[in-house]
Amino acid sequence: MIFENYPKMRFEMPQEYKDIYAEQYKSNRNGDSAAASASQKLEEWLHKKVAKDVINDPYKRTLEIGAGTLNQLKHENTVNYDIIEPFTSLFEDSPYLDRIDKVYKDISEIDMSEKYDRITSVAVFEHILNLPEVVAKTCLMLNNGGTLRTSIPNEGTWLWTLGWKLTTGLAFKMKYGLDYGIMMKHEHCNNAEEIEQILHYFYGDNKRSIFGLNKGTALYRFYESSNPNIDRAKKYLDSIKK
Repeated sequence: MIFENYPKMRFEMPQEYKDIYAEQYKSNRNGDSAAASASQKLEEWLHKKVAKDVINDPYKRTLEIGAGTLNQLKHENTVNYDIIEPFTSLFEDSPYLDRIDKVYKDISEIDMSEKYDRITSVAVFEHILNLPEVVAKTCLMLNNGGTLRTSIPNEGTWLWTLGWKLTTGLAFKMKYGLDYGIMMKHEHCNNAEEIEQILHYFYGDNKRSIFGLNKGTALYRFYESSNPNIDRAKKYLDSIKK
């Protein structure tokens, strides 16, 4: 099994990081600090790439994995919108909440008979411990011609590491006197190459775009995945039940 190291184990943070985790997580999502706001400006590329397919067709039925504060909806006027987000505190005050049809805490709550025209995620797949399982399930939940639209940071490359160290990392150090790398180690359990490998395993067609010169010197990546390998997805899901 090529994914024998899944599901992964999350790095345990020291207590002083746990004490500020929720505050820091929501602050980053909202762009409350200057560093977080600057990061959000760059991250608009991620959101716009995901939203490109609904510019002229907002009626595609959508499932967003890891919807967070619902900030993807700033970039698209999509209707028929379901989300997966375990932390209700992130979106409970969102002005976009009335545009959401169904809320799930985990993909396991969704009946596999549910079908979507598009399944999306923005800077989420790097966080998911059981990522092969999640991607396999997306294969079974897409309508014919549907796509999985995934944008991610270029985790595991020197430029991405330098980028967060000089922005969010510095702000975090100034505010808390702590190393932001510890929080990143807790949060990011998959690097960009691992994510790409998983997408290629379960989907026959994967169109990649990068924000940068090439894979090694980019800040972000985007994948439009189509032609899901249903048999491969079913076999993988059956294998992890045993």
